[in-house]
Amino acid sequence: MIYPASLEKLINYYKKLPGIGEKNAERLALSTLNFKDEDIEGFATALKDVKNKIRKCSICGHLSEEEICPICSDESRNHNIICVIEDYKSVFSFEKVGNYHGVYHVLNGLISPADNIGPDNINLASLVKRVEKLKNPELILALKSTVEGETTTLYIKKIFEKKNVMISRLSYGIPMGAEIDYLDIITLDKALEDRKKISE
Repeated sequence: MIYPASLEKLINYYKKLPGIGEKNAERLALSTLNFKDEDIEGFATALKDVKNKIRKCSICGHLSEEEICPICSDESRNHNIICVIEDYKSVFSFEKVGNYHGVYHVLNGLISPADNIGPDNINLASLVKRVEKLKNPELILALKSTVEGETTTLYIKKIFEKKNVMISRLSYGIPMGAEIDYLDIITLDKALEDRKKISE
């Protein structure tokens, strides 16, 4: 053991974070030693609050501290336009763009038979219920261009093909296989603006 036990323990916790290897974990842990006492307490409280207070919105599945997230409860947004996305990270990406005024639906995954993930394993049933309550709804499918994304897109299209629902998808200016939350704001904004209708 190179480091004192308590520091080694902290390094190991930092290594649990995605993208953080041994060296970065060491830097973060050593930097933490320079925190003031109040910063350490605030850091610990923030971690506990995120774990204890964050839940999934009962309507769209996005992260929220309330039962219904601020986006779903915002009456100024167009609730007839629903952007269907894989996970909550994409919501943050679209909101940074600032030009989208509809709402979202977070699937929390994609259909992947190879991984034993079927339609019942993702947040699809609640999407159907939402759409059935709307007049002239549009679904914008903002899913990545992978086998799983395409499979999910086709499945959603099939569900709504006889239900008078307009379905569009982001334009193909997005690189194949790209993760939505890694796209720059200009590319994402243009892809949203140039979305293509795939059914109605």
